[in-house]
Amino acid sequence: MTTIVPFKPTSAFAPPCLQRAEIDPAVCMLPLLQYRIPAGFSSPAEDYIDKKLDLNSYLIRNKAATYFFRVIGNSMTGAHIHDGDMLVVDRSVEPKHGHIVLAVINNEYTVKRLYACNGVIELHAENPAYPPIRFRENEELQVWGVVVGTVARFIV
Repeated sequence: MTTIVPFKPTSAFAPPCLQRAEIDPAVCMLPLLQYRIPAGFSSPAEDYIDKKLDLNSYLIRNKAATYFFRVIGNSMTGAHIHDGDMLVVDRSVEPKHGHIVLAVINNEYTVKRLYACNGVIELHAENPAYPPIRFRENEELQVWGVVVGTVARFIV
């Protein structure tokens, strides 16, 4: 049976593209409009300003265990994760079936959806061009963390 184990990094085995969430990040309070905006017509949304949104508190639940990771590639486009997007990865979340995870396979990092059902454990891409990653008997899947959010920029 394949088992899922938490990844225990060594100093020689840490991805250079990960950044820890700041413990006391600068507060970035932006207006949060309570009105849901339809994609078909404009609306006077200023009339519905209700409170401020701090993106740090919205995206980060456990600051000490949260990292940011820039995506390279297109295997997860079906999950709206695109090349260049920033992932918010929480190491304190227990990985479960259906979660998108940052995994380590043979010393390489990958982002895939975890499939763990009826004793079968696989990693699935969200792009039909990529086959599932299947594990054999007695192999271990090392899950580095669970993806809890993404940040995408449309204009560079």
